[in-house]
Amino acid sequence: MTNKAIFLDRDGTINVDKGYIYKPADLEIIPGVVEGLKKVWARYQLIIVTNQAGIAKGIHTEEDYQNINLALYNQLLTKGVYISAEYFCPHKTEDNCNCRKPKTGMLEQAAQDLNLDLGQSWMIGDKATDILAGMNSFCKTIHVLTGAEKVTPVYANFSVKDMVEAIDIILLEDKNK
Repeated sequence: MTNKAIFLDRDGTINVDKGYIYKPADLEIIPGVVEGLKKVWARYQLIIVTNQAGIAKGIHTEEDYQNINLALYNQLLTKGVYISAEYFCPHKTEDNCNCRKPKTGMLEQAAQDLNLDLGQSWMIGDKATDILAGMNSFCKTIHVLTGAEKVTPVYANFSVKDMVEAIDIILLEDKNK
């Protein structure tokens, strides 16, 4: 049996995008994220897929990145949300790797590792690169207006103001199947 997932971008989708954050004190979860994710964490695997070019650019280290993730996971877990897995791309755009969104490497790796059906999964993000990665992986896509890009890519399946609305759409789509 295959599983289904909700892939989540990190900066601008789960936490406020403040540029290249590397200190846990700078981590701020976007309002509505916990409320939304609590509705689905038992039905879907919640998987973070995030580009982290700050590592390749020398702005912060992979250890800094892992410290931020630990703080994020702890904050979410204490509020009743469990993240199943996390995949990150430490490369710059010009490195032309397969893992950097909009390419599909992180989603494909998660599908292989966790026995996921990408066609039954979702990608939620605040940038066109997130939506393209989801679309190119055959996931349904939701653009949230909580981050950097306030203009929705025309190829997104849905566009919403926040995570609560995104999750409500997913639950409605599940109900209508």
